[in-house]
Amino acid sequence: MAPKPESQNLTSTTTSSAAEPSSASSIDPLFHLLTLLPYSILRPPRLRLKLPSFTLPSSMTVFSLVLLTYFMVVSGIVYDVIVEPPGIGSTQDPYTGSVKPVVFLPGRVNGQYIIEGLSSGFMFVVGGVGIILMDLALEKNRAKSVKVSYATAGISSVVIAYVMSMLFLRIKIPGYLR
Repeated sequence: MAPKPESQNLTSTTTSSAAEPSSASSIDPLFHLLTLLPYSILRPPRLRLKLPSFTLPSSMTVFSLVLLTYFMVVSGIVYDVIVEPPGIGSTQDPYTGSVKPVVFLPGRVNGQYIIEGLSSGFMFVVGGVGIILMDLALEKNRAKSVKVSYATAGISSVVIAYVMSMLFLRIKIPGYLR
């Protein structure tokens, strides 16, 4: 490969320095006029804007929003919106021929009716609230009767939620854990 002549190297360095945006010769005169001319006639107004002050929501509001979001997520609201399953199912009795409502979609782990998701989500929320009540029963500044009430309500909520969730699971999948 033959070396380039010196005249080409010289012109390439001068054009590269002219193309740099930091140099003053690279600004277009028309662009310069368009940026300076309006601001020499017009003046921006002096605005006295106040920053908006946001108050933090109360802890109970945040707790309610988190609990509602938890309920919606474990109930399968996203699944219900995407798949659009029926609210409740039905089956025909083989002996009488009458149609009976079915709340749980039997045999399908990855499918659900809307009522099935809501009832399961409600049981999960009841269990979570029971755990919160048991935690509240451990505070030292409460009266003993209140502590006993919180502990009893919390333990019973957790037990009811567990038993009902296992019942729902056995209805959904016959023969599970037997």
